[in-house]
Amino acid sequence: MTPAPIAVALDAPDLETAARWAHLVTPHVSTVKVGLELYLRYGPDVIASVRGASGVQVFLDLKLHDIPNTVAGATRAVARLKPAILTVHAAGGPAMIRAAVEAAPQTKIAAVTVLTSLTPGDLEAVGLRGPATDAARRLAVLAVEAGAQALVCSPHEVAAVRAEVGPDVTLITPGVRPAGAAVQDQARVATPEQALANGADLLVIGRPITGAADPGAAAAAIASALRRHASIG
Repeated sequence: MTPAPIAVALDAPDLETAARWAHLVTPHVSTVKVGLELYLRYGPDVIASVRGASGVQVFLDLKLHDIPNTVAGATRAVARLKPAILTVHAAGGPAMIRAAVEAAPQTKIAAVTVLTSLTPGDLEAVGLRGPATDAARRLAVLAVEAGAQALVCSPHEVAAVRAEVGPDVTLITPGVRPAGAAVQDQARVATPEQALANGADLLVIGRPITGAADPGAAAAAIASALRRHASIG
């Protein structure tokens, strides 16, 4: 059975827990995501630990944002770990994005458009012209023109971004919550079915899976619901 297009966010308190979660969910999902906190705590070892023997895709979510030369060096440093996806901030500008793309030709560089935690008031406070959909579309076009092969945007913006960049760019959507799950610190959310219907290719899901009593069963249930939805659709 083909794994579901889900990246499970392994926001674990320690390396052992992250590896256990990865082992439990990998029969059901295509990807596991290592975030900044886990990577900074354990370094490169975390990638091998969560990849295990399964060979699951690893999404390294570092959201690099610095001058082009620094981002190029950082990207080269992690490219040897062979992550399938690495994130940079689209707001870093075209030269920075291009530097990351050139530094890791075997890794898909995903540009983060507008963080799903940001509200319209937050966008205004940081000087980013809103609404969020317009800001995401502008940043998406900039990033793709600079060579980004993937984009990260909320489920609310994914349809507009897809219309802007076409079918060949991978769209990754955080802020995905199964019906009835707590929103927590996300401001713009959707169900997995809605996100895929809107044009997403890869859904980032964390606590609804890793916070469950049985993360493997939770991942299997969401994967099964997506397959049912796809067959009905």
